Amino acid sequence: MSYRDEDYRTYGGVNFTEHSGEDFSDYSKKDLKKIWRATLNKGIHGICFSMYEDGQKPGDTITAEQVERRIEILKPYTKWIRSFSCIEGNEHIPKLAHMHGLNTLVGAWLSDDLEKNEEEIEGLIRLGKKGTVDIAAVGNEVLYREELTLDQLLEYMKRVKEALPNIPIGYVDAYYEFSKHPELVEYSDVILSNCYPYWEGCHIDGAFAHMQQMFGQASDAGKGKKVIITETGWPNKGGNIKGAESSEENAIKYFINAQRWSKKHNIDMFYFSSFDESWKTGEEGDVGACWGLWDKYERLKF
Repeated sequence: MSYRDEDYRTYGGVNFTEHSGEDFSDYSKKDLKKIWRATLNKGIHGICFSMYEDGQKPGDTITAEQVERRIEILKPYTKWIRSFSCIEGNEHIPKLAHMHGLNTLVGAWLSDDLEKNEEEIEGLIRLGKKGTVDIAAVGNEVLYREELTLDQLLEYMKRVKEALPNIPIGYVDAYYEFSKHPELVEYSDVILSNCYPYWEGCHIDGAFAHMQQMFGQASDAGKGKKVIITETGWPNKGGNIKGAESSEENAIKYFINAQRWSKKHNIDMFYFSSFDESWKTGEEGDVGACWGLWDKYERLKF
């Protein structure tokens, strides 16, 4: 995801009372790091799986050994793993996650490459039939990137649902896409919503309240269907966007508030991301490589 200048925030209500989160003004940075670590040690619902080490990028084929090493690092802290593709080694993620007792939200990566889309869809169906998919995500932000039409996307969703009738399916995109396209809600069993105050240039003091509004808009569009926050997070360094500053302190505060809120209200949330990935400095700039809870050397940051 990258900076969004659109304004589709049509939902005006917030369903929760702790809009601003905890006031951390009296805490030292050392204290904040202790709370961050304690929050992580208590366990989180889900985390987005970071696939690539330094020198690797999408298109490279990743070994099962590398995937399993990272799953073993993550499994003490999370119940769910989210993957983004079903080819080039990504197919190892749901198999190994299940082997280690974790649940899986498995994504097929869709783009304007229709030939590769077929590989992804068939890979997702194959993994689902093998029993390693708990929730199937048919595409990720492909409407935002304008790489497929809505009709093309809905056809892929229909194919997966017909092939895997006993597995909940959905499509991942920014929270406002479900307001813009009610057809997405109709074809989805679950609403898979990305909520990033940072990418909308939101100052950290208002970020937590804004994230709640994002979730509220997706819930309003969902018409009673379960909404899962499939991505949210804050970078610990890199560039700034309007009022959104990437810093260690802001990343720590955002993580603590988001995790406390999601647990209190029993909201399924996948935090972005697990490990820093150097390849993500393309369109996103240097900040793209700084979203992990672990650094690129697989060490916890705080």
